[in-house]
Amino acid sequence: MREHPDGTRTPVIDASVHIFAQSNKDLRSFLREPYKSRGFPDYEMDWYGAPGGEYAPGTTGPDGQYPGSDPDVVAQQLFSERGVDVAVLHPMTRGVMPDRHLGSAIAAAHNEILVSRWLEHAEFGERFRGTIRVNPDDLAGALREIDKWKDHPRVVQIGVPLQSRELFGKPQFWPLWEAAVDANLPVAAHIEVGAGIAASPTPSGNTRTYEQYVSFMACNYLYHLMNMIAEGVFERMPALKFVWADGAADMLTPFIWRMDTFGRPHLEQTPWAPKMPSDYLPGHVYFVQGSLDGPGDTDFAGEWFGFTGKQDMVMFGSSYPHWQCNELNVPRAFSADQRDQLCWRTASELYGIDVPAAAGAH
Repeated sequence: MREHPDGTRTPVIDASVHIFAQSNKDLRSFLREPYKSRGFPDYEMDWYGAPGGEYAPGTTGPDGQYPGSDPDVVAQQLFSERGVDVAVLHPMTRGVMPDRHLGSAIAAAHNEILVSRWLEHAEFGERFRGTIRVNPDDLAGALREIDKWKDHPRVVQIGVPLQSRELFGKPQFWPLWEAAVDANLPVAAHIEVGAGIAASPTPSGNTRTYEQYVSFMACNYLYHLMNMIAEGVFERMPALKFVWADGAADMLTPFIWRMDTFGRPHLEQTPWAPKMPSDYLPGHVYFVQGSLDGPGDTDFAGEWFGFTGKQDMVMFGSSYPHWQCNELNVPRAFSADQRDQLCWRTASELYGIDVPAAAGAH
């Protein structure tokens, strides 16, 4: 539970907690040959490292294990120190590999770590929920992985890397989204660590600095989303739910306004998506709040949050253990309902998480 400045208390669901293997050696122990001996990028192999360090202080394991790899440390810092009730875990893998089978093996190894160490943890497993990672470049492998884990009671979503080489609305991905619907699991796209092969972070190529990268990489969410709308993915799959899991909700309003404006006279070009683009947002599209999103604690923050229905789409996520490790700072201008939606209710409804303390929120 979290007490707010006005004295009220609400549950908190942290919808974006990043977990890691303890080391490359540890990850290899979950791989089988011929992949166990293969080379793959380290977590740290990234074009854009944060200038002050990628991870928050104190997030390593007791024996120096990689940040975010020890369930006891994470539980202490999230549940005891930060007032989080339930944490939705998102394993960080290595992005898109040149060898699709290697990429699928790495994703499967992270899923084994997720379930065995975290979701079935003797003390904290009840408060963890998990994202199983699949490789969209290997459709057969992805479908096998979904089938393997879809019935685990603490698996609540399917994760794919944002750095796709193709837009997610294209038909080659449709069987994957259909499998997610059949499994009754939302899909989360998240910026990946460990540079594999992928399209550049902007339409104009690679940025020069980390600051530019972290500011504009989130635009890729919108390219994917607008393509999915135009290709009729949500019309074809009315039960599909997609989470853009690393910010960009603040960009949604101006982009969807433009898409509606220019789309209205051209709907005949997309007869498979006959509604206005913004009509496909409710019930389909969700965001995890990023540290750079929105106007901040201003008088019009609540009004801005209400534009385009964002208040029903956005969930709090800390991005633990990364450097920003977002604190839950609800703008004063939010209504009580907007605050509850951000802190816990949207995530509770999307993931089917029963927060026992929720009934006592006021």
